Amino acid sequence: MIYDVSIWAVLIFTFFVAAVLGLSFYFARKTKSAAGYYAAGGNIHWGVNGIAFAGDYLSAASFLGICGMIAFSGYDGFLYSIGYLAGWVVALFLVAEPLKKLGKYTFTDALDARFNSKSIKLTASISTLIVSVFYLIPQMVGAGDLVVPLLGLPHYVGVLIVGSIVIFIVATAGMTSTTYVQFIKGALLIIFSVVLTVYILNNGLTLTPGGKEHRFERYEAVVLEGQLVGLEGTDYNFDKAVEANGHTFAKLEKQGVYRWFKLSDDGLYLDEMLSTSVADDGTKLYNGEPKSERKFFQVGHLTSIEVDGQQVEETGPLGPFEFFTALENSELVRFTRQDLWDENTTVWYQTPTAGADMVKPGLLLKVSSKAGATFWTKLNFVSLMLALFLGTSALPHILIRYYTVASQRAARKSTIVAIAAIGFFYILTMYMGLGAAINGVLDVESSNMSGPLLAKYFGVGLFSIISAIAFATVLGTVSGLIVASSGAIAHDFLDNYLDMKMDDKKKVMAGKIAAFGVGILAIALGILFKGMNVSFLVGLAFAVAASANLPSILFLLFWEKTTAKGISWSIVTGILSSVLLILLSPSMFERYGLSSSAAIFPIDNPGIVSIPLATIVLVVVSLMTQKDNSRKVENYHNG
Repeated sequence: MIYDVSIWAVLIFTFFVAAVLGLSFYFARKTKSAAGYYAAGGNIHWGVNGIAFAGDYLSAASFLGICGMIAFSGYDGFLYSIGYLAGWVVALFLVAEPLKKLGKYTFTDALDARFNSKSIKLTASISTLIVSVFYLIPQMVGAGDLVVPLLGLPHYVGVLIVGSIVIFIVATAGMTSTTYVQFIKGALLIIFSVVLTVYILNNGLTLTPGGKEHRFERYEAVVLEGQLVGLEGTDYNFDKAVEANGHTFAKLEKQGVYRWFKLSDDGLYLDEMLSTSVADDGTKLYNGEPKSERKFFQVGHLTSIEVDGQQVEETGPLGPFEFFTALENSELVRFTRQDLWDENTTVWYQTPTAGADMVKPGLLLKVSSKAGATFWTKLNFVSLMLALFLGTSALPHILIRYYTVASQRAARKSTIVAIAAIGFFYILTMYMGLGAAINGVLDVESSNMSGPLLAKYFGVGLFSIISAIAFATVLGTVSGLIVASSGAIAHDFLDNYLDMKMDDKKKVMAGKIAAFGVGILAIALGILFKGMNVSFLVGLAFAVAASANLPSILFLLFWEKTTAKGISWSIVTGILSSVLLILLSPSMFERYGLSSSAAIFPIDNPGIVSIPLATIVLVVVSLMTQKDNSRKVENYHNG
């Protein structure tokens, strides 16, 4: 996609980054102890912690990923929001207070509080690291996506920038600065999402967003003896036709420029498409030409609007409920991706879609027969919802936030604040996603940019502020993840498992060194997974977390027969099964350059297999090792 850089965007971005670094310098002077570095000394107010929870949770997946999913696939993207929010019910009623009572610095502290087990220390620290890395990937991908339109820099530069800043934040002040960064950006993200939603409603629906026609040309096809041979009434020369996924795509040439068109379902027309291809010399072409020719553009528009039974050009301002009613009676064009592997080409073709279909399930997550659901698509949906519902209470960077408040009551109250803030924001994502779908702002190469580009449609100032806040969102979340990871390495593995018996100064130093290492790994993975929807990637992180950690947490709290070996083997089973099934899934096969139909595991989300498997292993191993419970540590610390 072609982006124009704004000086205002650069200035506002620089201001936000400077403010974040300033906070880090300020709190660095106050962070001397391990408790201060890993848990902010337990001195964070529950209200601040609640908004920081929201800031932590409303990461790249929420603002970038969910808005993008809704923009491209309608209501199905919002189902991710519902799953994310529902997970907080488990956190509120089952995990918050008991976890605060058991823990001190890390998730491993809580699991091991009653056992003093080497195996728990090892497996839980590894689990924390793996889950955090899985969650880091989409954050870094989102960071790279943001700097492309914001600063005009390549994706990998954005990943390097956010990685470098976060390493600095964590290596200086740890959890204290991380908490206040999350609090500030969480509050700002909600406030400016409200502002953006007001703009969307005030703009209403229009056939000509921005005063421009967003139409693609349709040409009459020339077919001889049942074979496509050309384009009527133009000087394009026919090159070849390619069959893919039940469609015919035609490659045509004019003055040395090759373009791709899709043959209509009735075989009478060739429809103009967007395409990217790799030239013989390895350069990337956009619609057959170099990027500098600016022949690749943003898309997404309405083709008809009906109000009170009448076709209109625009609706004018709409209320919150009128917006959905008007959209239901309209039609819009979505763009569907198709990879033509043998041609080193990716095309996006137009898919006319009823507005009513955008506000109900079925476009992405096939769950009904009318939407073309199969047994496997239904199972994939159930598996996804299971992971989202159970994953929140198993994310290490979320769990450690309970140790930043002073009491169990404060932990519960901060969870309630988080639920209210997160739930309100997720309602706004529906407006922002649908607003992006109809206003000609979609970047087909990156669904993650739907929200920021919609803000740009309403003005570069709003775009600059929202993009900078989104970048700060990534900073805060990545900071929390790296604090969790560094705690797992320094506190859980080095100090507790290896019995290095470090004092506070050495423990903080070890955490900072670990933060640097994890940050470097996150940068590499963020560059590697460029282009994938960040909300989809976070869904996979939730599945790994729910599989590896949640059975251990719940059975530790509510089943007296749970043993240390049961917990350890459950964690190992959850990690190995979930990661292996992800690597064998259809989406990953596409990343390998293979057909998704060749995938060994037929669904993308492993939770429906890996979570029960980890639970069964915990129960069976615990029952087989009951003698271990005689060595439980009864006087465990109270956090």
